[in-house]
Amino acid sequence: MPNKRGSIALGVFCGAAAGALWGLVFLAPELARAFGPLELTIGRYLAYGLLSAALLAPRWRSVVAHLAASEWRALIWLSLAGNTVYYLLLASAVQLGGAAMTALVIGFLPVVVTIAGSRAQGAVPLIRLAPSLLLCAGGALCIGGQALFLPSTRPVAIQLAGLLCALGALASWGSFAIGNNHMLGRVRGVSAHDWSLLLGIVTGAQSLALVPLALLLGVGHHGAGDWALFAAVSIGVALFASVIGNALWNRMSRLLPLTLAGQMITFETLFALLYAFAWEGRGPTALEALAFVLVVASVVTCLAAHRRPVTRPPSSVPQPRPS
Repeated sequence: MPNKRGSIALGVFCGAAAGALWGLVFLAPELARAFGPLELTIGRYLAYGLLSAALLAPRWRSVVAHLAASEWRALIWLSLAGNTVYYLLLASAVQLGGAAMTALVIGFLPVVVTIAGSRAQGAVPLIRLAPSLLLCAGGALCIGGQALFLPSTRPVAIQLAGLLCALGALASWGSFAIGNNHMLGRVRGVSAHDWSLLLGIVTGAQSLALVPLALLLGVGHHGAGDWALFAAVSIGVALFASVIGNALWNRMSRLLPLTLAGQMITFETLFALLYAFAWEGRGPTALEALAFVLVVASVVTCLAAHRRPVTRPPSSVPQPRPS
């Protein structure tokens, strides 16, 4: 855990900025609704892979010199969990169950990651994080509450399928956040930005493997305007959410402990809502405004918990960090 307030402040800023960029992914399935989740996933991550390859090309040899076979295996499964599988499930959840329901489920990510991080050696005890976790959970419930209880034009079976996809996305990205934090602690010879670019290259290769499946299922008939919008959305999300957003998140992960880093995911939900309000041309409802207050309070109380030193018994001996 960083000892200097400046490191914590910089980490929180990077986490908030990453959330602001990641919030864009909730709009992408609505903007390019003529295309399915599989096509959206291929478009976004193919663009991410190409951008990452171009940016990393000048440093390729020096960067890969720090990677062993175990790091490459980690890159493959992290790319699946945090990018390919996660976005497939997220886009499906948005199109089947709606953005609000998806935001509700994804809003519990900070709780999942923070609880997992509390098990680490020297982490802030879970009891001190309880107020922050309860506030975060309350905010997530408010965000999706009215969407769940208001009448919907979607059939119940479709909504249930969307809910299952959202829960799958929650599990997928939660495992990525924990595993990626661990790997960033191991691979010190690779910068946070270059690690993000490596993830992009591997994810781009995975998206190419999905192309035959998309062709088999049928791409559908789209006009030139639809394809232009699809390309713009894919490149925009790849650049801002994947390249820049992921680099900010990785930088934050090296500055903050996992128990605090988990709370930074709340910014993604907040900005996703702000973008949805702008897209729909309206302001927040009472429940949505309450959610904003609860989520901000959650982050503030989590920061306060991390400012207090963690007391350890005098006889405790620090254990080596698992590799």
